[in-house]
Amino acid sequence: MMAKNYLGLYKELSKSKLLKLQALVLFFTTYIDWVIMPFIAKLEGLYLPVFMISFYMLLGAADGLIQPLFRKVKIHHIYLFVIILDLIQIGSYALAWNSLIMFTYVILSIFTLQAITFEISRVHTVDFMKEEIEIKEYLILRSFIVSVAIIAGALSAMILDYFSVKLEITLAILAGLGIFAVVIEYKLYAKLKNIVQKGETIIQRQKTLLNEKISL
Repeated sequence: MMAKNYLGLYKELSKSKLLKLQALVLFFTTYIDWVIMPFIAKLEGLYLPVFMISFYMLLGAADGLIQPLFRKVKIHHIYLFVIILDLIQIGSYALAWNSLIMFTYVILSIFTLQAITFEISRVHTVDFMKEEIEIKEYLILRSFIVSVAIIAGALSAMILDYFSVKLEITLAILAGLGIFAVVIEYKLYAKLKNIVQKGETIIQRQKTLLNEKISL
């Protein structure tokens, strides 16, 4: 009986290419972050003062306060920002060879911005999903994917730590996964941009027709 609930989520996921892309982006981004997270937490204890850790916590908690500022932002612009953030994150891995302190600060900054960005995108994504899947089902599916990604990331970090894999090797592996994630993110960005532009074209045509009728 319980299996039917999971099967239902899988069926909903299979119905929509847009939903699949979003699920993959959410999974890979969350997975990568949660593989790095335990290592960064370890570095925090060595390098970061309480003031800076508190600052990142405070900044990350501000997503609800700044949501109104992005009320009319276009969804594909949000995912373009996600792509830029991920590219910066992949590039920042090189800092681990030069300065662990700088690497820690940069990664924590990116984590914080990613958390805020995904909270903003979650609100705007609802409009695109309501025609394909019930909002409740979408939110359940999203939470399910995030949990799976976090668990997978945590287990991966445990395995890497158990086998004493060097941080540099771990980052090289994650950089490869990150590039793959960026490719998927770009596909999602392009699809959302196309949907938005089509919608704007239809609205513009409707306005033009309405104006023509009024002027007759």
